[in-house]
Amino acid sequence: MNFEKLDGVSEEQLPIAKHNLHGWKHFLGLYAGEHVAATEFVIGATFVALGAKTMDILVGLLIGNILAILSWTLITSPIATQTRLSLYTYLEKIAGKSMTKLYNWANVIIFTVISAAMITVSSTAVRYLFNIPAQLNWYPTNSLFVLVVLAVGAVVVFVAMYGFKAVSEFSGICGPWLFVMFGSGALVIMPALAQSVLGTTLLHSFSDFLTIGDKSIWTGVNAFGKPGIGLLEVIGFAWAANTITHFGLIDMALLRYAKKPIYGMATSSGMLFGHYLAWISAGIMGAGTAVLVKKSIIALDPGDVAFQALGLSGFVIVIIAGWTTANANLYRAGLAAQAIFTRYSRKQATLAVGLVTMVVACFPFVFSQMLPLLTYAGLLVVPVGAIVFAEHVIFPKIGFSRYWVSFQKLTHSTPAIASWGIGLVFGFGLNTLNVMSFYYLFLPTWVVTIIVYTLLAKRYGADKDYTEEKAAMDKHDKLVEAYHEHQASIASPIVEDTSLLSKTLGTITWISLAVTLGLAFFTMFGSQNMTAYLANREIFYTYGFVCTVIYFTAAYWVLRRQKALQA
Repeated sequence: MNFEKLDGVSEEQLPIAKHNLHGWKHFLGLYAGEHVAATEFVIGATFVALGAKTMDILVGLLIGNILAILSWTLITSPIATQTRLSLYTYLEKIAGKSMTKLYNWANVIIFTVISAAMITVSSTAVRYLFNIPAQLNWYPTNSLFVLVVLAVGAVVVFVAMYGFKAVSEFSGICGPWLFVMFGSGALVIMPALAQSVLGTTLLHSFSDFLTIGDKSIWTGVNAFGKPGIGLLEVIGFAWAANTITHFGLIDMALLRYAKKPIYGMATSSGMLFGHYLAWISAGIMGAGTAVLVKKSIIALDPGDVAFQALGLSGFVIVIIAGWTTANANLYRAGLAAQAIFTRYSRKQATLAVGLVTMVVACFPFVFSQMLPLLTYAGLLVVPVGAIVFAEHVIFPKIGFSRYWVSFQKLTHSTPAIASWGIGLVFGFGLNTLNVMSFYYLFLPTWVVTIIVYTLLAKRYGADKDYTEEKAAMDKHDKLVEAYHEHQASIASPIVEDTSLLSKTLGTITWISLAVTLGLAFFTMFGSQNMTAYLANREIFYTYGFVCTVIYFTAAYWVLRRQKALQA
């Protein structure tokens, strides 16, 4: 069969081949690594500052994160596994190049801001080493902090340009360590909170934990002494925090590799073990740090919190979590920018976006306002997800044709662009009028956009007959399928490293994590008084950092050995 037509086509433009699909374990690890990041320090502490109550946090975050998991599983994953395309490629097929260009601009803005926030968070750890004051205003107040941000940002930009693949592979091994460190931080800081509330360093029951939570962490009173957010707001934020990726369908790029739609449930590793436990742990660490250093939680940054809870390992967690997240998002921003300015290479586009990102990162508001920024970013792209959902799911059920824009050979889809604009006006209009909690604005915005797009698409010909065009598309799909079968037949098999040395190194990584967690449990439950607590905490600081060094040394060695086999 002649495959010359497909040999020159970018791999991104074709559906994912069957031999490149992954199992559920891959996605458990992927989402675990992606959703335990430096932002968790900011968000966890923000819930404390916003005055949420303890039971609202425990119940609300659970419900909200389960709703997010269901959104991935019921909305994103089915579309991704049926099309095997990224959102960017699928959007061009159903909405034309002009819509795709606008969408890429939105992605440049969103991912630039997120990358900037992560660079700022990483810089809070570095500024702690140089005794630079915490940056609590929306603008920088210390010139040395600006230099630190620019230095950290330069590393991020360079890696995103040249070494992103290696960093993304390395960040995959960070997931288990990040889980352990977030949990350990909460355990280590808890005796200090218990002493301040109960008069003893020991907790004897779950009711003791609730008492500490109500009186010292999630008090129901915000940082300004006013009643805080309630259960519905907590649920709404936990659900809305990732609307970019589930309702907004960005994660089609990841889930198109899933063998089955049900693998969307693998996002639970990120939502339940990542967001749920990490946000709660970060809140505990933030409140405990405020007690230890005798400051308000709003006067602390992630560097303060991480050091008090984890010692030197705290610097590592803030830098690595911020660094890996910033690299991934800056890489995405560079890709989107290159798609707009096609005459420039991805490296050139990433450099240009990176320079802007470094400037934005100098302004601390980008991480101090992460909750509203994430929510508004989601609201910006949710209408696009609604357009794709309408075309892919609803149109076949009501007799409309998918890909009608492609069938008409249009590069500009008025229904798509108009629907996106109307959706944005509607969503941000509701926010301006304060009709409802802005955490839930994505829901009516999504529904309204679907209705508007369906009505406009009918007017522009989505309900017409495209029998001939569909036949030509089916013929092309069969050619692509045959091409993938040919590629699979000549592909080199993946070689797994099963050597004794690699297995031993892998065992060492798990032992180091177990020792770290054991030390944290001993600090919490083996400290009979503050003197014993301070001594046990120092032991955790020292040997927890030793275990961190051992973990990353062994894990990276395993990664390099596996890569050598595949070379």
